[in-house]
Amino acid sequence: MSDQQALEQQLDSFSSGERNEALRQLAGHLTAGPATGDVNMHFHSFFSYNAEGWSPSHIVWAARQAGLYAAGLCDFDVLDGLEEFLQAGELLGLRATVNLETRAFVPEYASAEINSPGEPGVTYIMGGGYATVPEAGTPSAETLAMFRSSSRQRNLDLVARINPHVPDIAIDYEQDVVPLTPSDNATERHIIRAYVNKSYEACGDDAAVANYWAELLGKPVEDVQKMLGTPAIEEAARSKLAKRGGFGYVQPSEDTFPSVDDFVNWVLSCRAIPLVTWLDGTSDGESDAQAMLDCLTAKGCAGLNIIPDRNWNYKDEDAKALKIGKLREMVHAADAMGLPINIGTEMNKAGLPFADDLSGEVLSEFRDSFIRGAQIMVGHSILLRYANLSYVDCDMPLAQKNEFFRAVGAMPPLTTAATQLLRGNHPTTALGIIEAALSRGSW
Repeated sequence: MSDQQALEQQLDSFSSGERNEALRQLAGHLTAGPATGDVNMHFHSFFSYNAEGWSPSHIVWAARQAGLYAAGLCDFDVLDGLEEFLQAGELLGLRATVNLETRAFVPEYASAEINSPGEPGVTYIMGGGYATVPEAGTPSAETLAMFRSSSRQRNLDLVARINPHVPDIAIDYEQDVVPLTPSDNATERHIIRAYVNKSYEACGDDAAVANYWAELLGKPVEDVQKMLGTPAIEEAARSKLAKRGGFGYVQPSEDTFPSVDDFVNWVLSCRAIPLVTWLDGTSDGESDAQAMLDCLTAKGCAGLNIIPDRNWNYKDEDAKALKIGKLREMVHAADAMGLPINIGTEMNKAGLPFADDLSGEVLSEFRDSFIRGAQIMVGHSILLRYANLSYVDCDMPLAQKNEFFRAVGAMPPLTTAATQLLRGNHPTTALGIIEAALSRGSW
């Protein structure tokens, strides 16, 4: 293993000190690839679940090495990686922003499936461009803590439902799941990994493990043997144990997740940007793009998140054409409303692309909208973090506001020296510094 590989591995240490030291050393030997013009504004890190086990620092490092134009962190229910991600962006010279994702209940769509398959009324939803973690003791901080504790309770309940069905590999949440996370914010995928790990402890060797899962999954042993050591075994276990029809699954109700109104109000209290999230337009709830946008923007949403890979990357030409048509409909609707569009690939499942190819045959059509959205998100993050100016409560006319925030986000990436200057001044003075930098085109 080379020195660089060892440092890259250290970037994923659960020790923040070790991560910081590794990034500091790597920064001195940065050899970024050619700029791609692509963005990924929706990376999950190991603070929720990253398929590679990457920390926020590792994501920034990889994004910079790959020549991305901008990157965004987006963990479930927590902002634990906020400072690390933004500071890594400053150190390495990458435009960066931080988001948060959760699920919420939309009463207006109580009988319609939206973007959480098989779960009417439930939507994934995001806040974008957080500048700081809410200050301890504030209502915003208390709500954020509630998201974490509610997620934890859902996890405990899930384990309690699964364990009786698999007594040979029953897990203890504190002993088997929590150590898989750096800050006790486990996801369903961590829980499934714990069950797979436990099967190795209980069975002893690959042959016995394969036999166990073959019987549980109802699959031929030889098929399961091929899955071992690959993400396929965890995906199969997840389907059997936790997904719809599985041992631990229960249909969510209106009380399972926060109401969409409460979540949007919390995002606004943080002065971040509430984002509608959209899957592919094929569900009942998403079939009318304009109606969905109208409903959620009336509640305070001011932007849109899309995972483009789900909207064109299909072998079946009919399915592909349908998804692209729905994507075009949603992008056009969002553009007409002046909503910034945030895109990304999530990276919370093996096999997902590192970034969308915005010069490709399909997505090049939408490239301008996606880059503009990334620029607005980055501009908002800079202006809120240093100049106390938020996209959501700025009183500029919409077109003027979009252009100003876009222009700030299109500036060269912030540097450590620039942020020290901004941080050392009053927000009003910092705004003047940003405007002056914008006039000359450099920090």
